[in-house]
Parts: sequence; C-alpha cells; structure tokens
Amino acid sequence: MTQKQTNPMREVRVAKVTLNIGAGKNEDVLKKGLKLLQKITPLKPVKTATKKRIPGWSLRPGLEIGAKVTARADAVALLKRLLVAKENILKSGNFDDRGNFAFGIPEYIEIEGLDYDPELKIMGLEVAVTLERPGYRVKHRRVKQRKVGKNHQVTRDEAIDFVREKFGVEVQ
Repeated sequence: MTQKQTNPMREVRVAKVTLNIGAGKNEDVLKKGLKLLQKITPLKPVKTATKKRIPGWSLRPGLEIGAKVTARADAVALLKRLLVAKENILKSGNFDDRGNFAFGIPEYIEIEGLDYDPELKIMGLEVAVTLERPGYRVKHRRVKQRKVGKNHQVTRDEAIDFVREKFGVEVQ
C-alpha cells in the first residue's frame, strides 16, 4: 500500500496578512488607529498617504488618511485570532479570482485577547490575506522577474478549500 504523494510546489500557504484602518482626514482617528494596530500586532504600523488629488473630497497628495501593518512571519497565528472574531464564517464574495480574500471586523473588542479601551472607543478594521504557492518568488525578485504561470496561480476555489481545511472556516 502506497500513499498518494502530493507535489510540494502545489501547496497553498499564507504569504501575508495586512490590517488596514481608514481614518479619512481626521487626525485623532488616525492616531487611535495606529494605537489599535500596535495592540493587535507587535509590528510597527505605518501611515498611508494619498497619491491623487480629489477636490470633491478635499484630498491632496501627501495627506495621511489611514494606517496599515503587514504581518508575514506570524501571519497564520494572527489570522486565526482574526477569524475567530468573525466566528469562522466568511462569504464567498470575500474571495477574489487570484485566491486572496478580505473581510472587515466592525469592532476590535471581538478580537481574541483585546479588551475595550475607553481612549479608542469603538473602531473597526479591514483584513486582507494574500495566499501563494512556493515559486511565487519569481514574481518579486529583482533579477529576471517573470510572471507566475496561469496553472500555478491560486484560484478562488483552491483558496476557499484551503481556508476550510486549514482554519475550519465555513464559507457561505
């Protein structure tokens, strides 16, 4: 009896988890967002700035309107905590065609290990998860950068199966 071997290059893995808080033009919300991201992860968050001018929204280039942090090393542990806040339920519309998925958490107090902070009040955040396979380095390397082949890219169905198996998430 032989076990069926799987190709290790076809295994899907979590590349990164990005947490984002949009603050708009309000600097107080931006400061609170930076503090919240610092509480969720040990990593230092960065401010995001506008690149385009949109006069209707009173935006100009260089205006800081949000904060984000990207977790790579401990991404799986962080993702498990964040999925518990969503009660391990995601919608199929949360997944894109490239296998990535995103969801929002309306109140940070739902995240495991965080208590209510009167200074922060009630804030929400967005979570974006990037999935990849071994071999995606060709897409990001400096020398001889190439596209990832169509057969090697993570599809929507593969991403849904991965999340169901690895994290026990119910996808509706």
